[in-house]
Amino acid sequence: MSLSNLRPPRGAKHSKKRVGRGQGSGQGKTAGRGHKGAQSRSGFKRKRGFEGGQMPLHRRVPKRGFHNPFRVEYEVVNLDTLGAFFSAGVVVTPDLLRERGLVAGADARVKILARGEVGKALTVRAHKFSGRAAEKILAAGGTAEAI
Repeated sequence: MSLSNLRPPRGAKHSKKRVGRGQGSGQGKTAGRGHKGAQSRSGFKRKRGFEGGQMPLHRRVPKRGFHNPFRVEYEVVNLDTLGAFFSAGVVVTPDLLRERGLVAGADARVKILARGEVGKALTVRAHKFSGRAAEKILAAGGTAEAI
């Protein structure tokens, strides 16, 4: 074997089928399109999702409920978690929470919930606070700032 006698395997290369070039070609007259009907015409296009007359998937699958395209998702962090991960006097921000692995997602919004106790004076900056969480942070001597 050398570069001078390399060949593609048998059957790998074949000439393009040229339709509509006379009866001798085997693809003359109707050019492989059969007789009449929409598919025999030029410019024919099947409808998107058409499955040969079978009920298409987008009609077979049941539709249910309502999806609000404007819904805002929040990553939640509880007060007992803040108390365990941060020392007194620290300014807790969404970026710091992401750094410590308490919040996933690069651009996730953060909501602070009231489970547990803080027990420390923390300055917490988040997108949203539950009413009880803000009260508990203030009672512990900290501040709750909405971004």
